[in-house]
Amino acid sequence: MYALVDCNNFYASCERVFQPQFVGKPIVVLSNNDGCIISRSEEAKALGIPMGAPEFQVREQLKKHDILVFSSNYTLYGDLSGRVMNILKQFTPNVEDYSIDEAFLDFEGVPIDNYHTYGLDIRKRLLKWLGLPVCVGIAPTKTLAKLANRIAKKFPEKTLGTHVIDTEEKRIKALKWAKIEDVWGIGYRLSKKMKARKIHTAHDFIQPENEAWITTTMGVLGKRMLSELKGIPVLDLEEILETKKSIAITRSFKTKLTRLDDLKERVSTFATVCAEKLRKQNSCCYSVNVFLAKDPHKTTGRTYFSRTETLPFATNSNLTISQLAIEMLEKLYEPNQVYMKAGVIVTQIIPQNQKQFHLFEEENPKHQKLMETIDLYHAKIGQRKIRLGNQDLQHTWIMNQNFLSKNYTTDIKDIITVKC
Repeated sequence: MYALVDCNNFYASCERVFQPQFVGKPIVVLSNNDGCIISRSEEAKALGIPMGAPEFQVREQLKKHDILVFSSNYTLYGDLSGRVMNILKQFTPNVEDYSIDEAFLDFEGVPIDNYHTYGLDIRKRLLKWLGLPVCVGIAPTKTLAKLANRIAKKFPEKTLGTHVIDTEEKRIKALKWAKIEDVWGIGYRLSKKMKARKIHTAHDFIQPENEAWITTTMGVLGKRMLSELKGIPVLDLEEILETKKSIAITRSFKTKLTRLDDLKERVSTFATVCAEKLRKQNSCCYSVNVFLAKDPHKTTGRTYFSRTETLPFATNSNLTISQLAIEMLEKLYEPNQVYMKAGVIVTQIIPQNQKQFHLFEEENPKHQKLMETIDLYHAKIGQRKIRLGNQDLQHTWIMNQNFLSKNYTTDIKDIITVKC
């Protein structure tokens, strides 16, 4: 049996963990630069606040209903997510971090008498230890577990936040209830094709007369989905997270930039963060791309410029990637122009243990030891304090975060004081 554990309204719930006075009050969390709404509490949903809406479009509505607004605090959310995953490993050693707020659990080899009770125990422990509400869906396959979780969320009072599909009757009932667009792996375009063939539910999807068309249209994915919905597991837990094919750090500038030195500082910072992300997933890159975007209101002609170069060796060094990025920036830069955005993208990514060494051209071996020391220090203090000489020590991410909460779990200055 598999379980999908999904944190309810995760970002909004995280904001309440250390601010319990907001429990029961409507909350929304905004995306980068306080742009769009990316998380809503149930109370905010009930007031009709749409998901993904730009903040400025619903600003009056937020004020009218006294809805609390928060900027995204990814440091807090990431730390609480890690704690959720560690607690889930107490219930089974087989845990797949599917996303920041979701995880699949495989109960193979775990003696469980009652799956519904076990799911309730998971919910109870996460709520008691972290203050985070979750829903649990349990079923013979990952796809059915995803569907069971949706049912648990839809009918919280009836299911107590945990639903188990453990009989043929429950499976058929769930498939008849689930709309085809709600099935894991069916996107908007595919659902339109399905509905054109009168496939409106998951139960319609598995009917024999549709199998040939599904196999032709979806290929192997369709075959797997059919098996999973029939209760035959074909999707195992991902034991190793797939290495990203590219890593991009791009930002719009808070104020428009014209000087090359200012652009160098930003591009160098983006490059070092790319290198850091490479090291976190134990990989290296061969190719680096840098792009610049001019202010379209203050220029004519092209506004977007990019350049890509390939290194003779794979690397994840701040020094190497930053140096190459700045060299490309100097070739792209035009004086007396106004720039509004820049970015660094690393591609041709390979696992670090597959890196090949070259006889005549290779990176300074001291880089690896230096990067390890920097990463260790940053992990200890929780901030990027060691920077390259062309980076501004006082300059952090240029991002509007006017409603940012504290880093209660990662910054010693923000740890709460409890009065007994």
